[in-house]
Amino acid sequence: MEAEAVALIERPWTGATAIPAGFEQLFRAEYARVVRIAYRVVGDRGEAEDVAQDVFIAFYRAHPADAPYAAPWLHRAAAHTALNAVRSRNRRAAREERDAADRGAIADPEDAALERERAREVRAALGRMPRGAAEIIALRYSGLSYSEVAAATGTKIDQVGTRLRRAHDAFRKEVASGQHR
Repeated sequence: MEAEAVALIERPWTGATAIPAGFEQLFRAEYARVVRIAYRVVGDRGEAEDVAQDVFIAFYRAHPADAPYAAPWLHRAAAHTALNAVRSRNRRAAREERDAADRGAIADPEDAALERERAREVRAALGRMPRGAAEIIALRYSGLSYSEVAAATGTKIDQVGTRLRRAHDAFRKEVASGQHR
């Protein structure tokens, strides 16, 4: 995954402007982590790489590569963008289900594997949660430490545990309410 992205950077592009060295260094340092954060939320490697691409492009257009907030910004943007992708997917799936029901088609829930269904339920619950709560869960379970989560969310490190516990409570309620819908 990271090797493919680095190969794209190293390929000579005719007519294209060179990528600034600072941005290339930032990309090499953070790409894998940004993809991991996005993957933990969206559950699909290709979609996670698309999210990472969107995040890096947005950063490149608006911020200097040597900004001290670059890594936390990228991590937080990865979680936000991935959550937006999940929400969009959930809206699309709901719309398609309504359309199928309108045509009289019956969806067969046994076609999907149990694990895939559980992952869908988790992503749907994250999509229904308040953005801050879903974000802190996505960041923490993407492998970030408490200090990295604090930096990405702009909170104090001693607040991360409390916010994470509250986010877990909200997540449990969403999962429970989603099972009764």
